[in-house]
Amino acid sequence: MPPPHLEQQEDEEMEVPNSDNPEGPLPMEVQAENISTVDAPIVDDPQSGRFTWTIDNFSRLMRKVYSDSFQVGGYRWRILVFPKGNNVDHLSMYLDVVDSVLLPYGWSRYAQFSLTVVNQLHNKFSIRKETSHQFNARESDWGFTNFMPLSELLDPSRGYVVNDTCVVEADVAVRKVVDYWSHDSKKETGYVGLKNQGATCYMNSLLQTLYHIPYFRKAVYHMPTTENDMPSGSIPLALQSLFYKLQYSDSSVATKELTKSFGWDTYDAFMQHDVQELNRVLCEKLEDKMKGTVVEGTIQQLFEGHHMNYIECINVDYKSTRKESFYDLQLDVKGCRDVYDSFDKYVEVERLEGDNKYHAEKYGLQEARKGVLFIDFPPVLQLQLKRFEYDFMRDTMVKINDRYEFPLQLDLDREDGKYLSPEADRRVRNLYTLHSVLVHSGGVHGGHYYAYIRPTLSDQWFKFDDERVTKEEAKRALEEQYGGEEELPHTNPGFNNSPFKFTKYSNAYMLVYIRESDKDKIICNVDEKDIAEHLRVRLKKEQEEKELKRKEKAEAHLYTIVKVARDADLFEQIGEDIFFDLVDHDKVRSFRIQKQIPFSVFKEEVAKELGVPVQYQRFWLWAKRQNHTYRPNRPVTPQEEAQSVGQLREVSNKANSAELKLFLEVETGQDFRPIALPEKSTEDLLLFFKLYDPSNEEFRYIGRFYVSASGRPMDILTRLNEMAGFARDEEIELFEEIKFEPQVMCELVDKKSTFRANQLEDGDIICYQKTPKVGSADRYPDVPSFLEYVHNRQVVRFRSLERPKEDEFSLELSKLHTYDDVVTRVAQHLGLDDPSKIRLTSHNCYSQQPKPQPIKYRGVENLSDMLVHYNQTSDILYYEVLDIPLPELQGLKTLKIAFHHATKDEVLIHTIRLPKQCDVEDVINDLKSKVDLSHPNAELRLLEVFYHKIYKIFSPSEKIENINDQYWTLRAEEIPEEEKNLGPNDRLIHVYHFMKDTTQNQQVQNFGDPFFLVVHEGETLADVKLRIQKKLQVPDEEFSKWKFAFLSLGRPEYLQDSDVVSSRFQRRDIYGAWEQYLGLEHTDNAPKKSYAVNQFSILQNRHAFEKPVKIYN
Repeated sequence: MPPPHLEQQEDEEMEVPNSDNPEGPLPMEVQAENISTVDAPIVDDPQSGRFTWTIDNFSRLMRKVYSDSFQVGGYRWRILVFPKGNNVDHLSMYLDVVDSVLLPYGWSRYAQFSLTVVNQLHNKFSIRKETSHQFNARESDWGFTNFMPLSELLDPSRGYVVNDTCVVEADVAVRKVVDYWSHDSKKETGYVGLKNQGATCYMNSLLQTLYHIPYFRKAVYHMPTTENDMPSGSIPLALQSLFYKLQYSDSSVATKELTKSFGWDTYDAFMQHDVQELNRVLCEKLEDKMKGTVVEGTIQQLFEGHHMNYIECINVDYKSTRKESFYDLQLDVKGCRDVYDSFDKYVEVERLEGDNKYHAEKYGLQEARKGVLFIDFPPVLQLQLKRFEYDFMRDTMVKINDRYEFPLQLDLDREDGKYLSPEADRRVRNLYTLHSVLVHSGGVHGGHYYAYIRPTLSDQWFKFDDERVTKEEAKRALEEQYGGEEELPHTNPGFNNSPFKFTKYSNAYMLVYIRESDKDKIICNVDEKDIAEHLRVRLKKEQEEKELKRKEKAEAHLYTIVKVARDADLFEQIGEDIFFDLVDHDKVRSFRIQKQIPFSVFKEEVAKELGVPVQYQRFWLWAKRQNHTYRPNRPVTPQEEAQSVGQLREVSNKANSAELKLFLEVETGQDFRPIALPEKSTEDLLLFFKLYDPSNEEFRYIGRFYVSASGRPMDILTRLNEMAGFARDEEIELFEEIKFEPQVMCELVDKKSTFRANQLEDGDIICYQKTPKVGSADRYPDVPSFLEYVHNRQVVRFRSLERPKEDEFSLELSKLHTYDDVVTRVAQHLGLDDPSKIRLTSHNCYSQQPKPQPIKYRGVENLSDMLVHYNQTSDILYYEVLDIPLPELQGLKTLKIAFHHATKDEVLIHTIRLPKQCDVEDVINDLKSKVDLSHPNAELRLLEVFYHKIYKIFSPSEKIENINDQYWTLRAEEIPEEEKNLGPNDRLIHVYHFMKDTTQNQQVQNFGDPFFLVVHEGETLADVKLRIQKKLQVPDEEFSKWKFAFLSLGRPEYLQDSDVVSSRFQRRDIYGAWEQYLGLEHTDNAPKKSYAVNQFSILQNRHAFEKPVKIYN
C-alpha cells in the first residue's frame, strides 16, 4: 500500500501553528468524534528525542528524499522531504516509520512530534510545526504537505538554505496506548461507558458526571414513572433507564432513548454543542419535571448557591444590594493563574468615579464601590472555565489554552472569608474536594470531550471517554489538564539535549467540587430498592433479551435461519401488506436450525410445529430472477433432502446469506387435512393466481395449482371462475405479473396459445379479473392500471411551514402526479378555490427541517422529484398559503420593511411586493402610500440593519431584485431636515446603544435601534448629548447614568464632555463605517420596540444560525 503522502494528504487539516504565529487550525480540531488517539490512555512515560538532518546540495535533490533513520521509543524513524513540493508549491515534510511493512501485524504507536526548518542566520525565525498521530501500517507517515512556501525557503536572504544546505530537525515524543478494542471497561474498572451517536461526547461526559453524584442519581430514580410510559417519550424514564444500565450493565450503554426523549432527531445528534449550555438546559428541564413530586427541589438543594451584587457609596451612607442565585459559576481563565485567582477577580471591587459615578437615590451622583460577594455556596459546586472568548483583533472565537491550575481541595473560606458577604453563615465550612474534571481536547471549531471522575472521592481516578473507561493516576486528571505547554526532556544519548515544548490542546473545561461537610450525604448508597419495581422488571427483561441476542449472535455461525412460506401466508399478505410477488419473508414462520442437522430432521421439526406429516411435505427453493422478482423456482430433490440444512442453504443462496428460504407445498382434502402430493413431471408447471375486483379495488391471492406446459389457459377458465365464485362461463381476462421495478410490467396472457408459448414457468403469477365492460366508471378498470397505481401511490405527510415539526394531514398521492396535481389535492383538502396560491417546500432528510428554498411553480416534473433529497426519499412536504398566486409572486420581489415613525415611538412591519425589475425608489413610493408621515413632503430612505448596526443606506436607483432580506432587517425612516442641509464640515455619524457583557470578558454587546446623527464642526460631547437626550426622550435621572464612547472595531474610547466629537470621525464615507460609531453605554431596560423586526428577520432566516441546545419535551 502506498504511504499516505503519495495520496496528497489533507495538509490543511494537519497544519499546526509554529510558536511565532499562533493562527490557523489546530491539529485536534479535525479529530472531532473519532476514536481519539490523543486522548487514548497512556500507560508509560513518553520517550523522546531530537534528530538533526543537514541536507547538502539541496537544489540538486530529486522529487523526494529520506533522512538516515534514528531511534525513539523503541521504533526507528526517518524524515521524508519533498524538496520541490508534493504536487504543491510548498516544501512538503513528513515523519515516517522505517520498515513499517516488516513490523508485526496490528502494530501502532502514538507520537507527538514537531518538524523544523532551521533558520541558519537567526534561529528565532526557524519555522516549526507540531502535531500528533497514531502511526500504523495504513498511515505510517504523517506531516505537512504545505510546510512553507518554496519561494520563502529558497530565498537566499531568508536564511533557510545557505550555501545550498538546509538544516531540518525532528522532535519526537512517543507514548504507548491501551488497545481500544480489547479493553473491557467493566472488568478493568467496574464502570461502563456511553456510546457516541455521532457528536455526543459532550453530552456523555456530562451524563457520567451527573450519574456519579449518587444523591442526584437517587433523586432521578425516585421521580414518578409508570410501566405504561415509553422511555423515548419521557425524560425521567429515559434517564432512569440510562442510569440503571450504567449501574448494572456489563457493556457500554446507548443514549438514543434519552436523546429521543429530548425531542432530538439524527441531525441534533451530529451537532456538537456546549457542555455548559446542555447542563443548564437539562437541569432546568429536570427541575421542572420534579415539581410536585417527592424529589421536588433536588436540583436547587444540590447545585444552587447565592451571591449578592452590591453598590456602596463612599461618601454617603447609601448601599444598594441585589441577591441572585446561581447553579454554576463562570470563571475567567485568561490572566488567572488558578481557581483562587479567578475567585479573587470575581469579587474584585470596581470603583465608580469621575464620569462613571453612581446615581444614588436622594444623593445624586456619588463615588461608589461595586462588587459581588457570596451569601452561600452549594453542596455541589460546578465551575465553568471560560476557555473560549472572542478575539477582536482576529474577529473570531479562540480557545484559551493557557496554563490554569485547580486544587484537589478548594478552600473558599480562605483569608478570613474574603469571598463571603456579611450575611453569609460562617458556621458552614466551605471546604471542597474535587470530584470531576471535564476536559475539552481540540480547538474552537471542534474537538472531543471526556471526563476524569472520582466516583467515591477516593484516590483512584477514572477516565470516562465515551465507550471506554480506564483507571488513571491523579496526575493525568490534575496537572496534565492544566493546559499551557508541555516540556518533554530528551533521554536518548547522542541527541541534542535541549528541551522542546508542545502546546497542550487538552485542558479542563468544567470542574465539579463537593463540599466536605456534605460528602456523606452526596456520596450516598444507591441500590435496587431505590429503583421502581416496574423499572427493574422492564430493564431486567431488556437485559435478558439483549443477552439472548448476544448469545445468538455469538453462535450465529453454527445456525441457519430457515424461513418457511405457506399458502396461508400468501392469503394473509397479498392485498394487505404486499401486492407484488408472493410473500414478505420477514413475516413468515422461521426456524433456527443447527447447520449440521440433516434436512430430514428439519422436516420432522416442521411436522411437529405446523402439523403437516413429513410424507405430505414438498419444499421449494426460492430464486431471485434477473428482473429482481423472487419466486419459487424448483422442488428440493431427494438427494438434497439427504444433505444437511447448511449444505442446502449454500446450494440455494449464492448471496451467502445466513438464511434458507423455502415454500412449503401442501395439498389438502375436503376435510382440510393434508393428503398425498401429486407427482410433478417436467411438463407440469406450478402457477400462482391473484384475483382483482375493479369495482372495489380489491386484490387478493386466490390459490395455486399445476398446469401442463402444453395446455392452454382457456382450459383452466372454468376452474378459475369456480375459485373466484363467478359463474362458470364468466368472461375473464388473464395477465402475467412479470416485474414491478423500476416500472410495472403486467401483460395480457393469450388464452388460446399454450402456457409454454406464453413463456410461463414454475412460480409465475397469473392475475385475473372479469372482462372490463365498455364505459366502465372504475378508476382502475384492469389489473395493469391497478398495479401501476399501487406501485406509484405515495402517502405524503403535509406540515405547515410555520409549524415544521408537526404533521397536519396526510394525502394519498401518486409519485407520477404533476406539480399541478399535488397542489390541487392540497387545495381541495384545505378548502381553497385557487391551487396556485399553495407554495410547497421539500424536506431535508439530514437536518429534518424544510429546505431553505421553496419549490418553484411547476419547477419539478412530478411528486417523486419533490420528495427526493440526494439519495434519500422523504414522505414529508411543507405547505404555505399565499395571498396571491405563486406564478404572480415569483415575478415579484417581496420585502418586509420595518417603518420607524419619526415622532411616534412605534415600529410597524410592512410587506412590500413589487415586480423584480423595480428599484428602491419604487419601494419608497409604495411605502409612502401605506404609512403615516409626519408631514406630506417628508422624504424616506431605506436602510440595512443587522445586529443593531446600520450597514447600508440604499441608493434610490438600486434594483430590488438584488436586495437580500433573509439575513438583514430592512428599515425605512424619514430623513431628518438637518441631514438634508449638511455643511461642508458637518459629519453624519452612526450612533449605537451598547453595554458590556460581564460574562464574556467585557465584550461589547449592541442593542436597541441604531440611528444617524449630524455633528457639527467643533461641537463638543456636551452639546451632542443634549440633542441625543431630546431625540430619545430619556429622563434626566436615567440619562445621567449613560456613558459615551467612540468605538472602533468594538473597542470603546470613553469621551469627556469637553471632547470635540467630529474630530474622532473620518471626513469621507468609507466602507466599514458601521464599525466606527458613537456608543451610548447603558443598561438595556427599555421596551424593545425593535423586537418584532428582529423576530421576523430570524424567522425568515431559517437555517442561517447554529442550532442552540434545546430539549423539546
